[in-house]
Amino acid sequence: MSEAAGPTEQTLHGLYREHRSWLEHWLYQRLGNRWDAADLSQDTFLRVLASPQVLSELREPRAYLLTVGKRLLINFHTRRSLERAYLDALANLPEARVPSPEQRWLLLETLQALDELLDGLPAVVRRAFLWSQLEGLSYAQIAERLAVSERTVKRYMAQAYEHCLLVEL
Repeated sequence: MSEAAGPTEQTLHGLYREHRSWLEHWLYQRLGNRWDAADLSQDTFLRVLASPQVLSELREPRAYLLTVGKRLLINFHTRRSLERAYLDALANLPEARVPSPEQRWLLLETLQALDELLDGLPAVVRRAFLWSQLEGLSYAQIAERLAVSERTVKRYMAQAYEHCLLVEL
């Protein structure tokens, strides 16, 4: 570490040096895979680096790293679950309709981005939004599936659109 490095770099370097192996071990115990644990550990420190103001105010580094690591672990499992569901759906397609590896990757990335975008919405709102956008169902059809009024579906859709707009800001 050079003397020209600022306090943020020095603090991050010290945090990384002191806690990386502990965090990686904690993640490994939950994943059973050293490569994924190492990746998530690196992602955790990248998140910390992305918010330097937190770094200067950090009093309990392990608790903070654990919180960030748990969130990334949840995202990791969600992503894996989406991938499994997608691959199961692909297995049921006729061979002529199976997308290329490049198309598969793009579709998985899109699914992950959509999942992250809708994260935080109540399940019923999320379901209504996806039925409308992906299946092209009308509000009346969604209302029937959910056993609610069309007015409620309109409220759900407004909530979903507002959520998407606020996330994009």
